[in-house]
Amino acid sequence: MKSAGRDAAHAASATTERADLDRLRKSNARAVRDSVTLVNRLAPGDLARPTPCAGWDLAALLGHLTAQHQGFAAAALGRGRDLAHWAVRPLGDDVPLAAMRYRHAAEDVLAAFATVADPDLPFALPEFTTDRTFPAIQAIGFHLIDYVVHSWDLARSLDLCYDPDPELLDAALPIARAVPDGAARLAPGSSFRPGLPVAEGTGTLDRILAMLGRSPDWRAPAC
Repeated sequence: MKSAGRDAAHAASATTERADLDRLRKSNARAVRDSVTLVNRLAPGDLARPTPCAGWDLAALLGHLTAQHQGFAAAALGRGRDLAHWAVRPLGDDVPLAAMRYRHAAEDVLAAFATVADPDLPFALPEFTTDRTFPAIQAIGFHLIDYVVHSWDLARSLDLCYDPDPELLDAALPIARAVPDGAARLAPGSSFRPGLPVAEGTGTLDRILAMLGRSPDWRAPAC
């Protein structure tokens, strides 16, 4: 009887984990599609715009985002250890080409994530570490928080509105809280900067941004 009870508990736990994975995957897809909507608004000359990411213009940010989609797609398919999948390709100033590459990469990562059935499937993420892999449910969470915050970066750089679905923000908030706030955030190329103070009553998106080193009041510097 004890064995049967343990088996039932294990099955219930596995069902819950799969449901959590499905919810996370749907939230991630919302974040990615929000970013695609913003990229589709690019106009000639926009790739030279400054962004909230220190040292990155919009071309550099978009190159990073495209490469991350490609790397995470490879990881979901068991090929993440190959650094070629994470390589950033120069975009130049060709806006239609940059937008097309981004859309294709976004569809690739969503398709790859859709193949993941096991929340514990190991993802190799060499840009994080080569010493270990990460369970799928954690790795997809990394991807989600990246695209919530970087969608805001895109929108702010382009002077566009970014108003994520409240359910997406509810999914992103605990992930943002779990991101270590240490010296690694000061490393060159880090997506996040040291956390900023969060005032009482701050909205969920602004809380996420501040925890990950973004000032919600950031505006592009005047020419």
